[in-house]
Amino acid sequence: MSAHDRGADAIRRMLDGPRAPVPADLAARAAGRGRRLLRRRRAVRAVGWALLVAAVVAFCVWAAIAEPWVARPSHQAPPLRDW
Repeated sequence: MSAHDRGADAIRRMLDGPRAPVPADLAARAAGRGRRLLRRRRAVRAVGWALLVAAVVAFCVWAAIAEPWVARPSHQAPPLRDW
């Protein structure tokens, strides 16, 4: 008898034996937990999107005020040359 056959026989014996009792409210508890997980996932996703939108708005306001694309004026004049 090979190891595979011994394993299959052990599994058949376990399945043919008495089954463990299952709590009557197991399905209700599992459904409740699933609802809580979905609600938490939605809340985390909503907070993430809100933070992303706030960051984009803050960046746009900063860019509009600071205008980082404009070169800063030089405080030193170029040297004068008399030709």
